[in-house]
Amino acid sequence: MAQKWVYFFGGGQADGKSEMKELLGGKGANLAEMVNIGLPVPAGFTITTEVCTYYYEHGKSYPKDLEAQVKEALAKVEQEMGAKFGDQDNPLLVSVRSGARSSMPGMMETVLNVGLNDTTRAGLIKKTQNPRFVYDAQRRLIQMYSDVVMEKAAGLEPAEGQGIRQQLEGELKKMKEAKGYEADTDLTADDLLELIAIYKQKVQDVLGKPFPEDAMEQLWGAIGAVFQSWNGKRAISYRRIEGIPDEWGTAVNVQSMVFGNMGDTSATGVGFTRNPATGENIFYGEWLPNAQGEDVVAGIRTPNPINEAGKGDHSRHLPSLETAMPSVYKELHGIQRKLETHYHDMLDIEFTIQEDKLYMLQCRVGKRNGPAAVKMALDMLHEGLIDKKEAVMRVKPSQLDELLHPMIDPKVELVAITIAKGLPAGPGGASGQVVFTANDAVEWFKAGKRVILVREETNPEDIEGMRAARAILTARGGMTSHAALVARGWGKCCVVGAGAIKIDMEEKCFKVGDHTVNEGDWITLNGTKGTVYPGELPMIEAAEENPDFVEFMKIVDEFRKMGVRTNADTPADAAKALSFGAEGIGLFRIEHMFYGKGSEEPLFKLRKMIISKTLEERRAALEELFPHMKADIKKTLEAMNGFPVTIRTLDPPLHEFVPKGKAEREKIMKSLNISAEEFNKRAEVLHENNPMMGHRGVRLGITYPEVTEIQVRAIFEAAAELLKEGKKPFPEIMIPVTCVETELKHQYEITQKVYKEVCEKFGMKEIPHLYGTMIEIPRAALASDKMAEYAKFFSFGTNDLTQMTFGFSRDDIGAFLADYLQEKILPVDPFQQIDRGTVGELMKISCERGRKTRPDIKLGICGEHGGDPSSVEFCYQLGLTYVSCSPFRVPIARLAAAQAALKEEKK
Repeated sequence: MAQKWVYFFGGGQADGKSEMKELLGGKGANLAEMVNIGLPVPAGFTITTEVCTYYYEHGKSYPKDLEAQVKEALAKVEQEMGAKFGDQDNPLLVSVRSGARSSMPGMMETVLNVGLNDTTRAGLIKKTQNPRFVYDAQRRLIQMYSDVVMEKAAGLEPAEGQGIRQQLEGELKKMKEAKGYEADTDLTADDLLELIAIYKQKVQDVLGKPFPEDAMEQLWGAIGAVFQSWNGKRAISYRRIEGIPDEWGTAVNVQSMVFGNMGDTSATGVGFTRNPATGENIFYGEWLPNAQGEDVVAGIRTPNPINEAGKGDHSRHLPSLETAMPSVYKELHGIQRKLETHYHDMLDIEFTIQEDKLYMLQCRVGKRNGPAAVKMALDMLHEGLIDKKEAVMRVKPSQLDELLHPMIDPKVELVAITIAKGLPAGPGGASGQVVFTANDAVEWFKAGKRVILVREETNPEDIEGMRAARAILTARGGMTSHAALVARGWGKCCVVGAGAIKIDMEEKCFKVGDHTVNEGDWITLNGTKGTVYPGELPMIEAAEENPDFVEFMKIVDEFRKMGVRTNADTPADAAKALSFGAEGIGLFRIEHMFYGKGSEEPLFKLRKMIISKTLEERRAALEELFPHMKADIKKTLEAMNGFPVTIRTLDPPLHEFVPKGKAEREKIMKSLNISAEEFNKRAEVLHENNPMMGHRGVRLGITYPEVTEIQVRAIFEAAAELLKEGKKPFPEIMIPVTCVETELKHQYEITQKVYKEVCEKFGMKEIPHLYGTMIEIPRAALASDKMAEYAKFFSFGTNDLTQMTFGFSRDDIGAFLADYLQEKILPVDPFQQIDRGTVGELMKISCERGRKTRPDIKLGICGEHGGDPSSVEFCYQLGLTYVSCSPFRVPIARLAAAQAALKEEKK
């Protein structure tokens, strides 16, 4: 039996269903499902994602039986709709749209009104008695098709602003200006007929070939263009950002056209079953009378609110669908409730009203920002739509980050001058320097600048610039525009539809009344309110006491089995992490007491120790350093009262601390009573060609046992003093950069000697603690059975383990990483996500061998990967005791750990 490449839907029955997203893409699967539950869906068919895979594996050709299956499905559509594709008397027109299994809003192509030409338009005019509508549909087809099929799919790359679509839009603008029209809808039938002729000539002149009149040629051209768009620049960029695999491919949906631009009783719109920006359980959306769908999402016209409840200050004066077409709105409202009840999720829907008749064109799980995701999960839980497990799975770990976004200081904002207002499309506040093109946003970002991308409206070509920008501001578009959808999906601060701003691309500025903002000027956005302020306003961190966040995280922890700690070097970091639910410190770096505020005195004493040549000099410097070290450790142990604190002994190469400045050098020379010549000689000895693999970590402790001794003494005495005060310190002493068990044995003997001395000094039988090591060298991972003879815990230092395994310097990888990702040499940055087949395999071996020697060994991770959701899931699969990450990533790790447990349970 031949493989099925094409799936029909329409007339109350469909070949597919919602569970078939991998084969039919999200859009195709949901169109089939809407038909199955009895909704008014124009008939059509879906070409599967397997055809896309075949297309790219066979030199951009199709399976031999695809054409026959398309013709068969098209005949069923014709029968269902009572019209014939390409017929001169009763023509059927279709839309051709993409549909990946994971939503990629605006990243791939769509062509509407396919099948319309000079012959079929005559039949359509006769049928509808509406020539203006038909000519409008034809000029839209020429505009979309020439752009999508004849230019982009053909691989043409015109100069900025010189694409065929922009040139055709220029002709439209020219005609409107010449005739004194404000809106596209002011154009008459005769105007549009004239414009069609201008468009066709422009296509011939610019692209060197005539616009195709044959309906089947148009259809196959559009199908091919959609498949081509899977590997378009913006789609590739979006997949890389969102982590969508290249091999998934897209389906193609061919669907009967219904028309929202047939006059005042026709309309088009998009909606969300709940507000995607706030999570409120209110039907939310936008619509336009006498328009096609692209008009709403492209931001070409400012849309109207779908209902009275969705009106804000900016839209009070606009008519809602609820009041303009009450019976249609009532039907639509019922459908959106039915869909949400059926899918148990918030949905993004598209609809068209053709002469008072409602049609559903799409539904998919809607994009939402972090605060909205959490609110919806909790509300749906309380409403009985979902259970606790589903509520936990509903929120992406990265979305939690958005609840903790910086916001403008409310006291400052209260008195700040507002220069513009728009729609609140993305959360939090952001300040940056204004740029007006996506390319500039990328270049300025690379130069280390914070930028805000300001556009009339964004389009999918702007995707890289939108990602690079701290925030996005558009003059046009609504809450369902491209900018709003993408920003909301990323949790990026965004204000859209700020109609008062007038952008001048030649002068590189925008004006609001008498106020001018030039390129490079600072502005501040409040993406939660939709306001724009001049200058850089101060930010404050968002409150983690958010009640939705607190309630959600309690539910998360009901299912989490793996511990979550934090990497913290100060009591302030520790306190912040505790407020985010950390259960200890997985990495406290002793050397961080020598950086930042209040570090001048201990740093000077450390430098004296480093430059010391004799044991006596070194011991004297260490004794001076001891009280600082003990005080710093004690404060952190006290802050984490009752929770374990993993303290890593000195790790960096010593030459990093040798002062460069003349004044600092002279101060040390004077203190040690040595000459400049002697100082330079000692400093020169410390220089290393490859310091990352040099005299650091455990190697310092072996060369200078007194350095280990003073650190261990500081740890034990700090803990002893806290025990005497009735506190519950639990230090874990971690020896870094080990590769052989004899290193651990050497340091263990020093640790035990000091431990006994401190117990005796304080009159104690014991000071609770653990002794362990970092696994950050491949040899240590492979020799973990031996290492576990002395180590009671391992903590994977995956930053260095990745560095050692790949042979990449994590400090220098920026010089080539972008090329590696662009050329797909690597799928992801290995310093961001654990490479499971190599670094992960070393971790797996280490866990197995460590447990073999010591079954109760405690296993953790303290590298940057500890806050990456994919890496957290992998750590759970390895059976790690905990992950450790920076304070602000603790909630992300908690959620990722809970979701990993639930995924395993489901399996």
